[in-house]
Amino acid sequence: MAQNEGRILLSSSPHYASPVSSRRLMSNVLTALAPVSIFGIVMYGVPALLTILVSVASALAAEALFRLVTKQDIRIKDLSAAVTGLLLALTLPPSTPLWMTALGAVFAVVVAKEFFGGLGANVFNPALIGRAFLVMSFPAAITTWHQPVGFGYALTDAVTTATPLGITKWGGTIADVGANFAAAGLSSGSDYWSVMKTLFIGNRAGCIGESSILLILAGAIYLLVTKTIDWRAPLTMIATTIVASLILGMDPLFGILSGGVLFGAVFMATDYVSAPITAKGKIIFGFGAGLIIVLIRKWGGYPEGVTYGILIMNAVSPFLNKLIQKKYGFVPKKKEAAK
Repeated sequence: MAQNEGRILLSSSPHYASPVSSRRLMSNVLTALAPVSIFGIVMYGVPALLTILVSVASALAAEALFRLVTKQDIRIKDLSAAVTGLLLALTLPPSTPLWMTALGAVFAVVVAKEFFGGLGANVFNPALIGRAFLVMSFPAAITTWHQPVGFGYALTDAVTTATPLGITKWGGTIADVGANFAAAGLSSGSDYWSVMKTLFIGNRAGCIGESSILLILAGAIYLLVTKTIDWRAPLTMIATTIVASLILGMDPLFGILSGGVLFGAVFMATDYVSAPITAKGKIIFGFGAGLIIVLIRKWGGYPEGVTYGILIMNAVSPFLNKLIQKKYGFVPKKKEAAK
């Protein structure tokens, strides 16, 4: 807690007041992530399952070992490391080498969270920092995609392909995306609405957990009903992405369904620690993240900009918390009625 002119100001999220409340919140997030995780395993098979297991195990082990070495309490039971590991795995291609997955999970937990003081003190979303680290260190591996192959033991080079966003980024059209779907047997046709239906269901190349819009929305509803997340940042982020896409001559529906906007909005932009704590701050956060995403998609070197859009706004969050503070325990004086 911080004092300012005799008024009590909350300097961090109230949801991290105790390990019990944190564990409940993290449990809700894991429950919401279960459908997209299962879907990713069904789509990409054993490689996706191993990526998830290695990422979660590495995150848990890294946190426990770091806190043991630094003589701090072991906090595996709060489930925060498990959430970080799972989120990281779901933002990776299923073909990511397992040693890279483990390295990314260790970096996410140790560097992005524990170096800042542990749960509740990190400035950036740990899972996204882990992904950004892997993208910058091993760009070829983290940008290699495969068509869904079902529950099997290997992803072969024969089904290597580009993501829908990648196809349009490098000069292709939505019609080309549809032709790619139809040729791979992923869509009933190559027309516009067949493409949108395929993207909504999630039967496409991409990261393990971000493809099924249907299941992401189901997770969002669960998190909202259980009051685990606030609606302001994700809704503003999605709305800004749609409006900015329209202004820049991009298809907004395709932009929402074909990338990681919804996954990032629901599971990353709602992080209690790295996002603003005030209502107005959350709206500004969502607006900034959505705008950056579209700008990167339009002119950046990568087809997708969700990771960097959210991380850049994470850096702005402390400023937003100071600029637009929420005051606790202070009731403003009522104006006296005119005599």
